[in-house]
Amino acid sequence: MIRGGHVLTMDPELKDLPRGDVLLEGDRIAAIRPHLGAGGAQVVDAHGCIVMPGFVDTHRHTWQTQMRALCADWTLTDYFLGMRLAISPAYSADDVYRGNFVGALEALNAGVTTLLDFSHCNNTPDHADAAINGLRDAGVRALHCYGFFASSPENRAFPTHESRRADFDRIARTYSSRDGLVRIGAALTEVGGIPWSDTVAEIQSARRAGARIVAHTGCVWGSVMTGGVQEMHAHGLLGPDQVHVHCNTLDDADWTVLADAGAKVSISPETELNMGMGRLAFGKCRQFGIKPTLSCDIVSLNSGDLFSQMRLALAYQRFADNDVVNRSGAMPGTLTSTVRDALSWGTINGAEACGLGSEVGSLRPGKQADIILIGGHGFGLRPRHEAAGSVVFQATPHDVRDVFVAGKIVKREGSLVGIDLANVLDRAEESAARVLSRVHELTPVLPPKAASGVDLEAMARYHLAEASHVIRAAPSRARVAPGDT
Repeated sequence: MIRGGHVLTMDPELKDLPRGDVLLEGDRIAAIRPHLGAGGAQVVDAHGCIVMPGFVDTHRHTWQTQMRALCADWTLTDYFLGMRLAISPAYSADDVYRGNFVGALEALNAGVTTLLDFSHCNNTPDHADAAINGLRDAGVRALHCYGFFASSPENRAFPTHESRRADFDRIARTYSSRDGLVRIGAALTEVGGIPWSDTVAEIQSARRAGARIVAHTGCVWGSVMTGGVQEMHAHGLLGPDQVHVHCNTLDDADWTVLADAGAKVSISPETELNMGMGRLAFGKCRQFGIKPTLSCDIVSLNSGDLFSQMRLALAYQRFADNDVVNRSGAMPGTLTSTVRDALSWGTINGAEACGLGSEVGSLRPGKQADIILIGGHGFGLRPRHEAAGSVVFQATPHDVRDVFVAGKIVKREGSLVGIDLANVLDRAEESAARVLSRVHELTPVLPPKAASGVDLEAMARYHLAEASHVIRAAPSRARVAPGDT
């Protein structure tokens, strides 16, 4: 029994309870209302706390946790050359485990109970297993999206693209579960980065396995790399089982077909604004009726909490909307985006994007008990006059007092349960040192310069041109549960 807190259910029917109780039975919520009888239940005193659903991060490269802030002054090109091409191949399977384990603990500590793990450091089959084991051992709820990207192209473990798809099939067979904390998805190689036939094969592999699909989409200006929305539409490849990440460069025709297909969108405010990717897509999502979601993306640049993302996202969208009014010589009379909008971006919208909208993302009897308590003795939360505003504009990870995942408490009174944090961080630092030592043997300066004579744009255009020459047969869409689209 979680007793006496201000309950932000994020459920349109239940709304808020300024002082309410939440009864848990096993891994699910049994009841939410004021003055519940505790019976023999263990009572968690939530007086002075905000009780709400755990946050949902819809795009995090969790394996990069050891590289914290390494990319602080890197452009997107620097990141691709440095992280994706130089650092990623130097990761061992144990390094991937460490990154995912520590990264998932960081997420839980910040109240992120569900994350979409975009895992594109699969140098060997062991790397893929290690990534999943890191998530499992941390106790987070996760949609682990196996990355098809050739993260270590010289590695003989995957001599062909077909061998990578075969390893995804192995992972899906081994770990797929509808009731476990970790479910399996697929992360596409950037469209244009590989032959079109391989892009189609990745999507087909995911759908045969019933896996959700995530892709970096429309994030490189002046290039067709990460484009291909119209080509995917023409071949029947878009669908409600997809999360498209970033989407800064898309035009209205692209937005129209994404919306018509029921596709989801993930926005990474810190990454996109810092790395030169352009305007955040909240306005376009609103225009075309798509529910936006939030992601931390890379702690190799950004913070690892959704408080920061909500705050920046809401401030940006208010600026973007108000700027039109300001330029006319006036002041806005109302605000177009609210703190409730921001909370939805970080909770229920994200759950729906991950195919988990019927399970998590809001508090309602029958749903999974993924719950966080925000409160304590910090300046930011006392006195409190508006609970939603306090969460979005005042709270930090340090204010997350308790965290429940599937009814199990994983953070209590401000500390992760059963975790020797000093030891965990020591192991992460040792892993980081090993990785960078290997990197510097081949790449003395990070980020490296692009190799001369390599024209990635010409390659991408060639690959996308292939789309007009293949048979336009639409693969079967993934089955999506009602309410999760």
